[in-house]
Amino acid sequence: MSEVLGRDKAREAPPGARRRPAWLTNPRSYVGAAGAVLLLALPFYLDRFWLQAGLFAMAAAIGAIGINLLTGATGQLSMGHAFFLAVGAYAYCVFAADGGDGLTGLGLPTWLAAVLAVLVAGVAGGLFSPISGRLSGAYLGIATLALVFIGQHVMFNAHDLTGGANGRDVPPLNLFGLTFDDRELLVAAVPFGSAEKLWYAGLAVLLAGALFARGVLRGRPGRAMNAIRDHRIAAGVIGVPVARHRAAVFVLSSMYAGLAGVLLALVFQRTVPDYFGITLSLEYLAMIVIGGLGSVSGAVAGAVFVSLLPQLLTRYSDALPLVSAPGTGGIAPGEASRYLYGAAVVLVVLFLPGGLVRMAARRRVTTHSGEER
Repeated sequence: MSEVLGRDKAREAPPGARRRPAWLTNPRSYVGAAGAVLLLALPFYLDRFWLQAGLFAMAAAIGAIGINLLTGATGQLSMGHAFFLAVGAYAYCVFAADGGDGLTGLGLPTWLAAVLAVLVAGVAGGLFSPISGRLSGAYLGIATLALVFIGQHVMFNAHDLTGGANGRDVPPLNLFGLTFDDRELLVAAVPFGSAEKLWYAGLAVLLAGALFARGVLRGRPGRAMNAIRDHRIAAGVIGVPVARHRAAVFVLSSMYAGLAGVLLALVFQRTVPDYFGITLSLEYLAMIVIGGLGSVSGAVAGAVFVSLLPQLLTRYSDALPLVSAPGTGGIAPGEASRYLYGAAVVLVVLFLPGGLVRMAARRRVTTHSGEER
C-alpha cells in the first residue's frame, strides 16, 4: 500500500508548478490557429476566381448549417431551402436599392437592409411553421417543395420587385464607411476589390453562424431537437414542447438561409430567378448528407465539397477526360459535378452513414487508441 501511495505522489506535479492550459497541449488548437491565419492571408495571394469560389463555399456553408439544424438535428425534411435563400437575396435588393433602375427600392442603409432581409426570411419561415409543425417526413418535404414553385412564379412575374427573368442588380454593402464594391483599395500594396473585401465579411458571418449553431446543438435546445428527431411522441411525453421547438427551428433555419442568400447576392452582384430552383434545394440536402447530419462541421465540409466541385471542374475542364464546355460534345462541368456528388451521396448512405465528419472522428479515435498502445 505504501508503495502505491509513493508512486501516486511521484506522479503529482510539484507544489509550485502550474498546470498548462488544455488548449496548449492539444495539437488541434495549433492546426486551427494555422488554418485561421491561412484563411486571413488568402486574399493577398489568390486571384478573383478562387476568392469567388471560396465566397460561394462560405454562403453554401451558412445555408447548410441552417438546413442541418432543421433536417439533421430535428428530423424535418425540407426541400424548400432555395425559397428562403431567394427571400433573403431579393429582400436585400428591395431594402437597399434606391429605385433608380425603375424597380422597387427603399434606399435603406445596406447594413440595415441585410439585417432586415434576414428577418424577412425568418418571418417567411414563421408563416410556414404551423404547417411544418403538423407535417413530417415526405409530407413535409412535398409541402416545402411547393414553396420553391411558388417562389419561382413570383420571381418571374413580380417584375417591380424582382426584375423578372433578367433579375436585378445588387447594391454593394457599405459598412463603417467601407464599400464592398470593385473600387480598388490598397492594403499592404495589394489591390482589394469586392471579392477581397467580402472575403473577410463572409468569414466573420460564417464563424458567428457556426458558433451560434454549435451552442444551440450542445445546449438544452439541441437535446430537445435530437429527442424530437429520434422519437417525436416520446419527446412529448417527457415534456418537450414539440410543436414550439419545431416551429422555432424552422424559423432559425430560414434565417440562416436568408443570410446565405444575402451573401450570395453580394457575391454575384445580380440576382436571377433561375438560380433559386429545385436543384439548389437538392444540393443543400446533398451537402448535409455528405458532410454529416446534425453536425455543424459536417455541414461546412459538405458545403465546401458540393459548392467547389463544379468550380474546379469548370476551371480544369480542358485537362479532364469526358468533361468539356457546354455544347462541345462532352459532359458539362455542372452536370459532371452533379453525377459526382450524387454518387457521393449514395456511397455515404451505404458505407458511411455519419458522413465525412464521422470518418474524421473514426480516424481520430483510431489514432488516439494507437498512441495509447
